Amino acid sequence: MIRILVVDDEPAMREGLTDNLLFEGYLVDNACDGKSALQKLNETHYDLMVLDVMMPEVSGFDVCKQLRNANNPIPIILLTAKGEEIDRVLGLEFGADDYISKPFSVRELIARIKAILRRTQHYKHDSTPRQFERIGQMDVDFKSYEAKIGHETIKLSHREFEVLHFLWDHRQQIVSRDDLLKNIWGYDEFPTTRTIDNFILRLRQKIETNPNDPKIILTVHGMGYKLL
Repeated sequence: MIRILVVDDEPAMREGLTDNLLFEGYLVDNACDGKSALQKLNETHYDLMVLDVMMPEVSGFDVCKQLRNANNPIPIILLTAKGEEIDRVLGLEFGADDYISKPFSVRELIARIKAILRRTQHYKHDSTPRQFERIGQMDVDFKSYEAKIGHETIKLSHREFEVLHFLWDHRQQIVSRDDLLKNIWGYDEFPTTRTIDNFILRLRQKIETNPNDPKIILTVHGMGYKLL
C-alpha cells in the first residue's frame, strides 16, 4: 500500500490531514517537526511526503534541502502558510514537487497527491523493458525514472526528470521557460521563471562533463534553452 508521511508542527493540522488520508485508504505516519521527519525517513520507505514549511529548528525547506542533497527522490508537497511568492519559489528551487498555500481545500491537496502518485507509481511498476537514452554523460530511462552514469545510479527528483524529458522530446529546438512552466507545472499563477533556471543548473551538474561550460543543455539568451 501507499505510505505517506505528514509533517506539521500544528497538532490540529497534522491530525486532520492524517485522518483524511487514512480515509482515502493510505497508510499514514506523521511527524511534528523536521528532525523527527528526517529520522522517520531514514527508518521507513514513504511514497510521498506532505511537508509544512514553517517549523521551528529544522524547517520544511531544510528537510527538503537535506533530502535532495542526499539524492532522496521522494515526492514532496510543501505546505506554506504565507502564500508569498518567495516561499513558493524557494520551495521549488529546493526540490519540492508541488506546493499548496494555507488555508487550502483538503480535496485539492488530495487531488494533487493522487496526481503525483499516479505518475510515480506508474513508473515504479511499469514492466516495459528498460530503454536508456544517452544525454551527455548520463543514461536516462524516462519510463522507469532511472538515471545512471556508468554503473552508478543517479537520483533525480521527479520534476528534474520531467524537465529533462520535455527538453529531450524537443531536442534541437529552442524551448522557452514559459513552455516548461506551462507543460511541467501547468499553473497559471506560477510565480517566476527563475525556478526553471535553477532546475537547469542542477541538471547540468549531472549531465555535463563541465557544468560551467555546458555543451548539452545550451542557453539561448532571451529565448530559453536547447538540448543538443
